Amino acid sequence: MRLPSYARRQADTRLAMNLRTFRKIVSAALALLAVGLGAWLGYQIAERQAIQNLRVDVNHRLELFASAVEGMIQRLEHVPATVQLSEEVQRLLRSPTDPAAMVAADRYLQRLNAFMAGMSIYVLNDRGVVLATSSPRLSPNSLEGVDLSFRPYFLEALSGRVGRHFAIGTQSNVPGYFVSHPIHDGSRVVGVAAIKISLEPVNQIWEMLGAPALLADTNQVVILSSNPEWRYTTLANLPVERRVDLQLNRMYNHVRTPRFPLDVTLTIDEENQSVEGVLSRGQGWSGLSTHDTLVSGKTLNGMDWRVMMFSDLSPVRAQALTISAMSAVVIGFLILALLYMAQRRRIFRDRLRSEQMLARINAELEQKVEDRTQALTEANSQLRREVSEREQAESTLRATQDELVHAAKMAVLGRLAAGMTHELTQPLGGIRALAGNAIEFMSRKDYVAARDNLGIVASLAEKMGAIIHPLRTFARKTTPRLGEVDVAHAVSNALFLYQTQLTQSGIEVVNRIGPGDVMAWCDINRLEQVLINLIGNAIDAMATAPDKILTLEAMRGVDAPEDAALCAAGWARIDVLDTGCGLADDFATHLFEPFYTTKPRGMGLGLIISRDIVRDFGGSIRASRRNGPGACFSIHLPLAGLSEDPTPRT
Repeated sequence: MRLPSYARRQADTRLAMNLRTFRKIVSAALALLAVGLGAWLGYQIAERQAIQNLRVDVNHRLELFASAVEGMIQRLEHVPATVQLSEEVQRLLRSPTDPAAMVAADRYLQRLNAFMAGMSIYVLNDRGVVLATSSPRLSPNSLEGVDLSFRPYFLEALSGRVGRHFAIGTQSNVPGYFVSHPIHDGSRVVGVAAIKISLEPVNQIWEMLGAPALLADTNQVVILSSNPEWRYTTLANLPVERRVDLQLNRMYNHVRTPRFPLDVTLTIDEENQSVEGVLSRGQGWSGLSTHDTLVSGKTLNGMDWRVMMFSDLSPVRAQALTISAMSAVVIGFLILALLYMAQRRRIFRDRLRSEQMLARINAELEQKVEDRTQALTEANSQLRREVSEREQAESTLRATQDELVHAAKMAVLGRLAAGMTHELTQPLGGIRALAGNAIEFMSRKDYVAARDNLGIVASLAEKMGAIIHPLRTFARKTTPRLGEVDVAHAVSNALFLYQTQLTQSGIEVVNRIGPGDVMAWCDINRLEQVLINLIGNAIDAMATAPDKILTLEAMRGVDAPEDAALCAAGWARIDVLDTGCGLADDFATHLFEPFYTTKPRGMGLGLIISRDIVRDFGGSIRASRRNGPGACFSIHLPLAGLSEDPTPRT
């Protein structure tokens, strides 16, 4: 069955498209393969050449460093050989107990050491005891009379050879390079001359290597390093018998020699006395990067010491990657040049189609912009309405909160009305009696007695004014104004309002807040409201308590470093402590929950109002249990006088 002509054309079109797609895929794959192959070859060649150049540079720096170290050490190696030529030393070895011989030998060694600039020069007898030294005999580091027969350099010199090795001083605990030489009397070795050469100059030339490096002695122990953490670590696991020998001769003076932290596999060139290895990625430690690191080393002539240098290969890798990228770019450029002409022909054909499509898209885009602009305008209008509604709701909420605060004040005044009536009754009675007496005295023309009575009346009236003034100030409905507030003044006003109730309830008040001790940044009327709520709760909680003690304390952040909440030293804390019934087990969940209360006639709003007031100040209220009976409520407020307000708390 033959396909219709339209169907055949569709099939041919799909086949042509598939062939074009296949050719594009094959061409792209070949181009990527050519670029990748060129990049790989460029990287390999560049890396090999860069590593070779690095080896040459590192070996040159190692040669210079080794020459410098050898020069520092070997310039003093001949000193012990010259000591045996001294008549003072020979006389001391013949008469080791002669004080004059000791002094003469010491002076000779001191002059010699001052001229040669060594750390110490000393002479030992054939039993290894130090007879003379360049150090002052009374100094803490003096070796006079010290037995050094266990030192390998003494044993080698005693056997007629020159001893050389690194060791840590037994007295000074300072490392150094020790060189010893036998002192002969005829053919017999009668003593040993030794010099301790300072290694501190070596620590001053690490920078010439330009990379982390170390010096290891014949025991494969790192004795010097540009990285202090590598010192006295072993490059290889020492046999047990060797460790025992090192402990016996105290070469490292009881210093522990753990394993070197990096596992370095080295190849040794016996002809050039050099070593080389590579630290693989992931072994970075103590200053070494996590990239591959080239480890190069060289043995110092005549010292059995090995200097090792750790060169980061990341610059080499980076250089090789750069050359690899350049190779890929060159090959890619050639490929692109071939594709450029073909692409130009396609561009011309596609330009006409693109212009037509662009005109259509512009029209659609303009319509979408118009639609989106209209939607955005409507959304902005809706947002403005919502913002206005929320501002109105916030204003209503703030007014409601102010009304609640004022209502709470009135409730407290209602509770205190009976006590205030009692406080005012006595002065009023006294005023009535004294006024009557004054009238009687004036009728008798006894003006002196009448004046005295009127003076007492005036003092009683002033006392009544002092009682009424806090009530009038507390009852006034005010707009909160933040300012500098003396915490002691606010606490005193709150306690005054509860004075009668505290006395009738038999509650002992311990007020540890003095005037001017703590100055907080808040509104004094609102702070008094919070304190009145907390003190009223404390009075109710101690209704049935056997011991009734109300304690008030205040402190600044600098006075309470153990309080993490005050660690910024920009906060004040006021504590209200009672010895009442305490807090329930679930107090943290319900304490500041609206309408939650444990009082039979409570509304559960006092703590909520107090918390909101303190939050307006930028502070917080926290409740906690005491070690004994009762509870503690803490008010955190910003300190006054700060250049910047502390961060508000939650």
